[in-house]
Amino acid sequence: MNTSVKMDMDADGKAVDQTRYRALIGSLLYLTASRPDITFAVGVCARFQSAPKESHMNAAKRILRYLKGSQEVGLWYPKEGGFKLIGYSDSDYAGCRVDRKSTSGTCQMLGNRLISGLSRSKIQ
Repeated sequence: MNTSVKMDMDADGKAVDQTRYRALIGSLLYLTASRPDITFAVGVCARFQSAPKESHMNAAKRILRYLKGSQEVGLWYPKEGGFKLIGYSDSDYAGCRVDRKSTSGTCQMLGNRLISGLSRSKIQ
């Protein structure tokens, strides 16, 4: 899903089966554990579970079509290797000499596999 796409409540849209939509979103949310590339799009679609419209269902189906075309992408967690959880963090306070921005970042590793990461710039 393009980040510039703005989905709304679509008050004039045709309603779809709420149970089916919730089941689809629930399955997609489960899948985000190994497919972080769909997290944003699934999160946007999950906002409309209380009153899903046809446009929301079409967006969720678009995610399914993307998954079908990119089956080789994803995180792989092999059996071998440890399950030692290690976290790293770093920051530089006002490190940029031009605009005095601070940058910080964290990542969490499970064995030798990256499971979470964050990078952020802040204005001082």
